[in-house]
Amino acid sequence: MAEQFSSSVEFGLRLSKRIFYGRGTFSAPIPEPALSRTTDVYLPTAPMCYAVIPEPEIVDNPDIRTYQPYVHGRCEPPALIPLHMHGVVMEIECSLDTAFVTVSGTWRVHCVRSSKMCDCQIAIPMGEQGSLLGLEVDDSGISYRTEVITPNDERDIEKAAKSKDGYFLKSQIYTVRFPQVRGGSLLSIKIRWCQKLLYHDDQFTVSVPFSFPSYVAPVEKKSSKKERIFLKVHSGHAAEVLCIGSSHPVKELTHQFGKLSFSYEAEVPAWSTTDFSFSYAVSSANISGGVLLQSPFLRDFDQREIFCLHLYPGSSQNRKTFRRDVVFVVDISGSMKGSPLENVKNALLASLSQLNAQDTFNIIAFNEDFYLFSPSMEPATEGAILNATQWIGAKFSAKGGTNILLPLTQAVKLFQKTTDSIPLIFLVTDGAVENEREVCNFVKSYGTSRQSICTPRICTFGIGLYCNHYFLQMLAQIGRGHCDAAHDLDSIDSRMQRLFRSASTIIASNIMVESLEDLDSLELFPSYIPDLSLEIPLIISGRYDGTIPDSIKVKGTLADMSNFEVDLKVRRAKDMQLTNVLGKRHVDFVTAQAWLSESKELEEKVSKMSTQNKVPSEYTCMVLVNAEKRKKAPEPLLLQKAYSKITLQNVELENQRIFLGGLSIGFGDIKAAAANTPPALKEAKPSEGLLEKAASNCCGKLGDTCCCMCMLRTCSYMNDQVSIVCTQLCAALACFELIKCCIELCDCDCFE
Repeated sequence: MAEQFSSSVEFGLRLSKRIFYGRGTFSAPIPEPALSRTTDVYLPTAPMCYAVIPEPEIVDNPDIRTYQPYVHGRCEPPALIPLHMHGVVMEIECSLDTAFVTVSGTWRVHCVRSSKMCDCQIAIPMGEQGSLLGLEVDDSGISYRTEVITPNDERDIEKAAKSKDGYFLKSQIYTVRFPQVRGGSLLSIKIRWCQKLLYHDDQFTVSVPFSFPSYVAPVEKKSSKKERIFLKVHSGHAAEVLCIGSSHPVKELTHQFGKLSFSYEAEVPAWSTTDFSFSYAVSSANISGGVLLQSPFLRDFDQREIFCLHLYPGSSQNRKTFRRDVVFVVDISGSMKGSPLENVKNALLASLSQLNAQDTFNIIAFNEDFYLFSPSMEPATEGAILNATQWIGAKFSAKGGTNILLPLTQAVKLFQKTTDSIPLIFLVTDGAVENEREVCNFVKSYGTSRQSICTPRICTFGIGLYCNHYFLQMLAQIGRGHCDAAHDLDSIDSRMQRLFRSASTIIASNIMVESLEDLDSLELFPSYIPDLSLEIPLIISGRYDGTIPDSIKVKGTLADMSNFEVDLKVRRAKDMQLTNVLGKRHVDFVTAQAWLSESKELEEKVSKMSTQNKVPSEYTCMVLVNAEKRKKAPEPLLLQKAYSKITLQNVELENQRIFLGGLSIGFGDIKAAAANTPPALKEAKPSEGLLEKAASNCCGKLGDTCCCMCMLRTCSYMNDQVSIVCTQLCAALACFELIKCCIELCDCDCFE
């Protein structure tokens, strides 16, 4: 799908060469795609808007009507012409480990005649683990906005599943299509999404796609280009926040304990060609954190108090980490054949190289059966890693089905002699299995959820959409580990290595939070408290009834086997909406619990949380609806009957809901996994019509898809009498349609 999108944009840019902007004005040159990256050179690297052009004849300057040579036929798939951007404002709010990004921009439909209309498509590239929260579109005539709704019936669910108006090009690029925008219109678009902050070397970093290609710049001589960026940082506790670096020349507005704010505003000769990035650090040499409280808002269906406990690892210098005993459990079923397994092998070898000589490791490859590298844990020496590399090359051959319980049971047995190290099981799979709940119950029964150093931690890594990511999330939660996924094959290597670094650099274990057991009720997310890592701040949140004291004591065990204890100050969150920060996190946790328990009550709870927080879920849908009706001119009485059909079409357009697909990941596909189907990626599969090429099937259908060349070839075989009859027939049909044509022309030129 990404390749097709890129090709459509390339064709749209070449089609836009037809547009004449007046003497002395020149459009930006079209970049030639490099041979090494032909599939992604035209993919969006910042929020953008495109005109969807199915018929090339409508392409023209809406202000200056020019002579355009007629182009016969249709574009299949439609061409995409990037619209000119006339202004952009980006607001970023960083709260705890989440960034909320709002981009407001103005785009003009500069490439379509003023008497014609076309669909428009918005592309939204998001940062780390981005999730779309909302979209608003206003073209001065009709407005759209997104809503999160609970499906009314099976038809709504089917519409959402089959929708192609919203889909992922890649795992972090989402596109939305909305209908019928008139040429020359000025579109005001507001996009909101959330994404995760990266944490490394004691620093938080937010990175937002903000690199605009040159061809979105307006070509008018007097057109001004204003760029604005506003940034707020809420660290969550009263400690100094230090600015480390920024990609753009931001100016500091406020600097308080726990808070920072910056702005950047300029009239620029060209739009930003660099993604926006900002890094900051929370100054603390030791483990520190805080507890935030907030009351529910008035219409919250859950009237319990909200709390959020966060713990930062502090400076990594001279910070000792636990010794590691690691077992890699890797899926080598038939569906992993090719690129998925090769990327996993590369990530596995890179992870092995990160182990120290005092660490131990083992590898289990599995399909229906399992294959053990060694009967016992091996020290991570150069010789052992070399032997493991050779074994991986020999054994990692994709074939057979998937059985997760068997290798997981074997991995747990390997840790029976573990005493003073952190045992870690690293599970990698792309498939779903029938006994997933049995696997979770086995992990529970073995006691991995107990507060003990020597019980195995389970980290899970899912590939594609056929595996059940909620099963993997619940398995990691029970095992007090971490979970991640790769929805693009080219991201498997980097994401898998990052998960291993995060899960294996543990500085504090066996963490316990006091003063919470006396509450009247408590709902904790996650249910089992994981360890504190150098690469992941620990965040525990939930709802409660009762009274929390002014400070909460957190205890645990450090890597040198000594105990640590820290008092966290409790305070009310004034400048931070915890419901927004924790909304998606809580929806995901409760969804995993609903899947495990098969509880309809929890499913209804997820639906309420989703619609209340405007976060898409597995039990709700995001739709694009009309915010206000199109303003229409009064209709003359004589033409009222002729306009009735057009009026009904407008009313239908105003009442329709455009379902946005691809925003939920589902609960896996057992049938696809059993059939060893290669991993499905997080992108929409185009409909059959989008795959058709005009040149290859122009004779396939007798009407709309019939191209001019076919008609000329057909006419060349006709004799004079047949040609005369066809001409007379066409003239008669034209007479019958004359009134309708006149009405349409009047509608385009006079009444709009």
